Amino acid sequence: MGRGRVQLKRIENKINRQVTFSKRRSGLLKKAHEISVLCDAEVALVVFSAKGKLYEYSTDASMDRILERYERYSQAERAVTEADPESQASWCLEYGRLKAKIEVLQKRQRHLMGEQLENCTLKEIQQLEQQLETALKHIRTRKNQLLYDSITELQQKERTLQEQNKTLEKLLEEQKSKASAQWEQQPQQQQQQQGQPHANNCSPSFLLSADPFPTLNMGTYQARGSSNEEDGATAQAQPLARPGSNKLPPWMLSHVNG
Repeated sequence: MGRGRVQLKRIENKINRQVTFSKRRSGLLKKAHEISVLCDAEVALVVFSAKGKLYEYSTDASMDRILERYERYSQAERAVTEADPESQASWCLEYGRLKAKIEVLQKRQRHLMGEQLENCTLKEIQQLEQQLETALKHIRTRKNQLLYDSITELQQKERTLQEQNKTLEKLLEEQKSKASAQWEQQPQQQQQQQGQPHANNCSPSFLLSADPFPTLNMGTYQARGSSNEEDGATAQAQPLARPGSNKLPPWMLSHVNG
């Protein structure tokens, strides 16, 4: 089990008291040295024993400088403590005055909102009404000013957009005029050449055919003159065979010769 909590009180035994003083003094001086080294603090320790013997420790042996600094700080603290009662009274008065002012402002705000008007006199109500009318005038004036500024800004934007629209219309007209001039300057021959393929495509299909009319599967005849005959007879018609055949049928030859 751990040690119990030691009750702090004066040690009655003189020997034990001296031993405890010696141990605690050494530990206190050690702790003062450690805190001065670890935390870079200026430490001054002064201990007087029961017999009046002095034990001290100071950082870098600067006991006098630390004591002077302590005295200056003590004097400044005493000056603030001495003036403190008057300052406390003045702060109390200031607090009461500010609190009363806040209450008045809160009451006036409630009256402006139309609340807690039961205890108001006729004069107070008239003053409140006048204040509200004045406030409404200022509010309406500010509102009209904002509306006028907004309308002016919109009108300026409208004029800017109209100017841009006119500029774009001019550019469009110039482009149209340039395109029409270029079209008129093209030669007519080029336009005709562009139109001829269309006419050829539209020509009747029967003009493209060079075949003769059909003759009921009969061959065409060609007259062939004979200069070797003595009687000078007319040329004897000799039928030309159809492609793929050498002779005509006999009945057709007899009909042609007869």
